[in-house]
Amino acid sequence: MTLAHDVAGDGPSTVLLLHSGVCDRRMWDAQFHALADAGHRVVRCDLRGFGDTPIDGPHVHADDIRELLDHLGVERAAIVGSSFGGEVALEFTVRHPGRTTALALLCAAAPGHEAGPELRAFFVREDALLEDGDIAAAAALNADLWLGPDADADARDLVLRMQTRAFELQLPAPDEFDPGEVEVTDADLAAITVPVLVATGAHDLPDFRTIGDRIAGLFPDVRRAELDWAGHLPALERPEETTKLLLDFLPASVSHS
Repeated sequence: MTLAHDVAGDGPSTVLLLHSGVCDRRMWDAQFHALADAGHRVVRCDLRGFGDTPIDGPHVHADDIRELLDHLGVERAAIVGSSFGGEVALEFTVRHPGRTTALALLCAAAPGHEAGPELRAFFVREDALLEDGDIAAAAALNADLWLGPDADADARDLVLRMQTRAFELQLPAPDEFDPGEVEVTDADLAAITVPVLVATGAHDLPDFRTIGDRIAGLFPDVRRAELDWAGHLPALERPEETTKLLLDFLPASVSHS
């Protein structure tokens, strides 16, 4: 299936935006047109089980991304990944070498990370709420945890709506429709030679700063940024500042696709 997606701009370079696991492609509203106005062709999509893309069978997110780029006639793209989208971006880059021109990883998850105590406690609480059928409370739990102190009421409302939609799509799906795992080792990540931006938030859970430090140390061409104002979703917390961060990185990193 082709992932639900939007395309803006007609520049010679393509930037693909991958959303976090509590969001969908709407999280990029502020960056989508700004990057296009700056001269990029910009694609944003809903991964399976998010937004407008249902779950219709077993799948591998990284392969879905390849099929989307093939559908659009894009051979190579810079990828911006937020949280879970960052992990998918890494898996895609390893699984489909030569298709990525640059990686911007915002508070990214990563293969091989073992959750710390705060993250484990969150998962236990979320599971309990979902088992009780309280989707609204589970969505609120996510908004409370993942949005940093600079997020406004509109950002919180959007996260609540996006997370609720994800629960609606994912909870009824049978287990055999779960995404397939992509095995990625640190040695695989160290083989990534494209420019990489690794950004983390000072107000995020410790897990993601630990991940940021770990993976940044693996890449030969890396820029490390610690955002002292950010929680886990900087694109929603300070949209203009996040856009500037991406624009400062992408012009020097994106080649023609």
